[in-house]
Amino acid sequence: MAFYEPTELRYWDKSKAWNGYTLFDAGRNTYLVDMEGQVVNTWPTGKSPFLLDTGHLIDRVGGPGEPARFQERDWDGNIVWECVENRRGYAPHHDFKRIFNKKLNAPTTMYIANKSISHEQAIAAGCDPQKGPYDNASIDVIVERDMDGKIVWEWWFFDHVVQDIDPNKANYIGKGKTLSDFPGRLSVNLPGRPMETDWLHCNGVDYNADLDQVAINSVHGEFYIIDHGKTFIQGDSAGSIALAAGPAGEFLYRFGDPVRYGQGEPQSMSSQGVITTGHKQFGGSHNIQWIKPGLPGSGHLLVFNNGGSLFDGNPQSYIFEINQYLDADGRDTGNYVNPPGAGYYTWKPANPRDSHKQPKQISNQVVWIYNSERSTAFFGYSASGCQRLPNGNTLICSSTEGHLFEVTKEGEVVWEYINPVTREGNILEVIPDCNAMTNHVWRAYRYAPDHPALAGHKLISRGTITGKKGFQIIR
Repeated sequence: MAFYEPTELRYWDKSKAWNGYTLFDAGRNTYLVDMEGQVVNTWPTGKSPFLLDTGHLIDRVGGPGEPARFQERDWDGNIVWECVENRRGYAPHHDFKRIFNKKLNAPTTMYIANKSISHEQAIAAGCDPQKGPYDNASIDVIVERDMDGKIVWEWWFFDHVVQDIDPNKANYIGKGKTLSDFPGRLSVNLPGRPMETDWLHCNGVDYNADLDQVAINSVHGEFYIIDHGKTFIQGDSAGSIALAAGPAGEFLYRFGDPVRYGQGEPQSMSSQGVITTGHKQFGGSHNIQWIKPGLPGSGHLLVFNNGGSLFDGNPQSYIFEINQYLDADGRDTGNYVNPPGAGYYTWKPANPRDSHKQPKQISNQVVWIYNSERSTAFFGYSASGCQRLPNGNTLICSSTEGHLFEVTKEGEVVWEYINPVTREGNILEVIPDCNAMTNHVWRAYRYAPDHPALAGHKLISRGTITGKKGFQIIR
C-alpha cells in the first residue's frame, strides 16, 4: 500500500461488475453515486442510512447526550417521519432495520439498544462477585416500534443468561451439567469479559420475513438467531415481551465462538510462538444478514469478519458465507445445525511463508470465503459490511479506510472506490498517510437502476464529489 492514494473511482470492469447505484455515508452526509462515482443525489444525514422502497432515506441521528432518533427523509432531504427513544436506561446504537410485520400488516422499526442493569441485578443473575462491582453495566436489547412509536416487541440478552458458579440462583446450570448443555443461552461470566458497559457491543441486526426470525451480531465474535414469530402476539406488547423473555426466546442458532458455551477449542500460543485461532471463527464481526431471496446463496448467512484479535500472525479481514443447515456429512438438513456438530476443515493460506499465517480450523458450514491475497490490502478492523449482488458478486465496505469494492465469486475485484470525504467534512482528491477512520464509511449498498427506491426520480449525474475526473481505469 502507498502513503498517498487518489480517492473516488479507482477501477471498473464493466463486463463483470453489477451495474447500479451505490449509497454510502460520509462526513455526516449520504451520497448516491453511479458506477463512475458521479453523484446523483445527496441527503444531509450520514450515520447509518439506507433507502426504503418508497425512495425515502432512513437513518439514526442524534449526538452524545441527545436522545436517539430515527428519521425518514424524502428524496429532497425533508423529514417525513421521526421516532425518538427517550426512555431512561435505553441507548440505541449501531444498526436498525425497517421491516414489514405480517402479524400487524404494517411496517415497524427494529433497532439495537443498550439497556442498563444495576450491580444488584448483575449479582442476582449470577455474575461473579469477585469480578464486580458491576456499576454502569448495560446489555443489548432489540426493540421493535410501530409507525406511531409504540413498542410492540422487545428481546433482551439479559433474559437468557446462564451461569455455573452459584447453585442458589435460578439460572444455575444444574447438578451434573456444564455450559455445553446450554447452547441456547449465554454465560453471564464470559472468560475475560466480566459484565460492563456495552458488554456485548452488538452492531448488526437483520430480519428474515419468510422465517419471521431475527439475527443479531456481537463484535466480540458471535452472532445469534432468535424467533420473532413465536414470541410476538398481535395487540399484546406486554405478552410479547414476556414470551421473548422465556424459553421461546432462547437462541435458535449461534455461530462464531463455541468456546463460549464449552463446545470448542480456544485460541492458543505455544512456547515457540506458534499461534492458533482454535475454533473461534471471527475476530470482530459486523453486518450479519440473510442473503435475500432470489440471489445466489439465498437463505445463507453473510457476515463481515473483521479479523482483529484472532491470534492471526498477519491479521486481515474476510467475508464468510455460511450455510447454517449443513451437518458433518455436508448434507443440507433444512434445520439449524449447531456448528460444532458440523465439524471443521483446515483452511490454509495461499502463501503461509510470506504471510506468516498458520492454518485455521474453519467450520464446515462456511461455504465461501473472500480475502485479499495481500493482507494489508483488505483489513477493516472496525465497522464494515457486505452485500450479495444478483450476479453473484459481493459488494464490500471496508470502513476504516473508506474502501468500497466489488468482487466476483472467484475473488476478482471488478469495481473499486475510495471515499474522498473525511469525518470533518473535508473533501480530498488524495488521501495521505493518516489515522484509520479518517474517511470512514459505515456501510455501502448497491441499488439496481430499476429498484423501487429509485422509481420516478431523475438520476442525473452531477459530477464527482471532489469535482475531478480522478484516477480511474475503466474497461
